[in-house]
Amino acid sequence: MPQEFDAVDLIRRKRDGGELTTPEIDWLVARYTDGYVGDEQMAAMAMAILLNGMRRREIHDLTQAMIASGERMDFSALSKPTTDKHSTGGVGDKITLPLMPLVASFGVAVPQLSGRGLGHTGGTLDKLESIVGWRAELSNDEIMRQLEDVGGVICAAGAGLAPADKKLYALRDITGTVEAIPLIASSIMSKKIAEGTGALVLDVKYGSGSFMGDIERSRELARTMVDLGTDAGVNVSALLTAMDSPLGLTIGNANEVRESLEVLAGGGPADVVQLTVALAREMLELAGVHDADVEAHLRGGQAMDVWRRFVEAQGGDPDAALPTPRESLEVRAEADGVLTRQDAYRFGLAAWRLGAGRARAQDPVVHSAGIDLAVKPGDEVRRGDLLWTLHAEDAARFDRALEALDGAAEFAAPGTAVELPPLVAGRVGADD
Repeated sequence: MPQEFDAVDLIRRKRDGGELTTPEIDWLVARYTDGYVGDEQMAAMAMAILLNGMRRREIHDLTQAMIASGERMDFSALSKPTTDKHSTGGVGDKITLPLMPLVASFGVAVPQLSGRGLGHTGGTLDKLESIVGWRAELSNDEIMRQLEDVGGVICAAGAGLAPADKKLYALRDITGTVEAIPLIASSIMSKKIAEGTGALVLDVKYGSGSFMGDIERSRELARTMVDLGTDAGVNVSALLTAMDSPLGLTIGNANEVRESLEVLAGGGPADVVQLTVALAREMLELAGVHDADVEAHLRGGQAMDVWRRFVEAQGGDPDAALPTPRESLEVRAEADGVLTRQDAYRFGLAAWRLGAGRARAQDPVVHSAGIDLAVKPGDEVRRGDLLWTLHAEDAARFDRALEALDGAAEFAAPGTAVELPPLVAGRVGADD
């Protein structure tokens, strides 16, 4: 059967800074998904897009074509509005765990279709699988029932959602094109739009522990994704949040669940609480719930009640003990001082070397592995004070983790004032 377009012609045009038409983009994505357009050709196109960018209409068309490659979910039969959150990821980013039950406690449905981590720590599903019996795989009918009955679900995204993105994502990872904003934005938004939520809040990270180190690049990515959602009829906004230091006091899987439970019980580290509350307010506003007292639902136990029902609905035991490590190593301060820097990337790398993350998709994570922090930037320490504790199942992992932490923290003289960046640096909305 003759083909409508020629992949080489499209690659050349984008290589030379030209635009692709809507039918050309539709054809390219469909033929790449079915294997007619080869990986080497799509790799060349991805590099051309990285170097020359795409216009708003092209990115919209690319996103829609990736959505059209698979199935779409429909939550219109639910008796309540839907709202979702997506984070571009970071070190110690366990926010989904306390956030979903907090937002759901206000009578809004929160469908969190999540993934597994590839890198420094596990993804949201890996963290939750620290809980005895909890399962990530749900059918569409189970998802709908749980959203109606419990109010929230965190589960694996079905393979039928945007399969073109899954294929292109793997290609970008091995061709040096991960950083292309049109490809990042269309990847994230094709899945989120296909998931069918009515409202979406994006947590777009910047800093050493994110893949967008520069805040202006993060702002550009946020703007692009908000525009894509708006063009698709989804109510979208984005918060720009700092990821220079790890979020909270835990990096790993089981220990991040433990910290999330502290937040749901009305405690927890100030930065985790602050970001959870900020994102909850934004999600509820977009879903039509205004002036919600989200802190009261943390203090009063309403969010914890939803958490327990959510865990039980997915086969887990909310009262079961979480995994604990076989080996631990304490790192203590060598002198008096003030912690001025705690490099998120290096701490993430150390956690990965301890076993908390995976190098290949098929690798298991070690749920008990990770790092517990005793101090954060701005804290005073005395010689001999505990700084952080490394956890692993095999003590042989400690040496390489300590190598990653060499130079990852900096201290100044006692009494030095430390100016910390705001956790939430800005907001990007549809009307901005």
